[in-house]
Parts: sequence; C-alpha cells; structure tokens
Amino acid sequence: MTATRYYATGKRKTAVARVWLQPGSGRITVNDQEPEVYFGGGFTHKGIERPLELTETGGRFDILATVRGGGKVAQASALCHGIAKALLGVDAEHRLTLKKAGLLTRDPRAKERKKYGQRSARARFQYSKR
Repeated sequence: MTATRYYATGKRKTAVARVWLQPGSGRITVNDQEPEVYFGGGFTHKGIERPLELTETGGRFDILATVRGGGKVAQASALCHGIAKALLGVDAEHRLTLKKAGLLTRDPRAKERKKYGQRSARARFQYSKR
C-alpha cells in the first residue's frame, strides 16, 4: 500500500495554513515544532483537533502544517480549517459532518481598512467647536 498524502489550505484573517495529512499515528507538527511549543503555554489541542474528533479519525493521520501571517489564534483557526478541508480528500462522506460544525466555511471577518480623513476605520478625529 502506498502512503497517500492529502493537502489543503486553511485561512483566517491574514493567517494561512498549509496542511498535509498522511497515514500515521496521530502526530501533529506545526512549523517543525509540537503545537504546545509553537502556540505557547495555555494552548489546548481542542481547536485544531476538532475536525479529527468529529470525523473519528483521531489517531489515523500524521499532520504536518506550515502556518504564516496573522497572530497565534488566527493561525490555530486557519490550521483547523485546513485540517477539515484535507479530510475531505480522505473521504468525501465527511463533508456533511464538517459542514454542520461550520469547519469548512472560511471565516470572512477581517480588519476593516482605515479611511482617509479619519483616525481609524470608524473613529473620527475629535471635533472642536471653538
């Protein structure tokens, strides 16, 4: 049996996660580090392992991911999105489960741009009557 790799890209805000799934023991590697080391202290696997739990494919795949851009929370969310999309390559029947959980939808929220003549996107300069 040939070891097949499944690839997908996950995004959130300006963070982009490239995710490869391959048959294995369930190891997760993010930018050549363990997720606890890369994401820091109080990080829990719950967010990024959610697609694996829903599809019951927990220990079947090794996950290799590279993330860049954004902050750590956005990167973790992008990683979750990428894993969910890669699982579709494994088995298309997972689509309904992942779709109902909202894991296949890219979160469209992003920072609003600054407008000219204003201090930021919405805040105006202080008005002085006198």
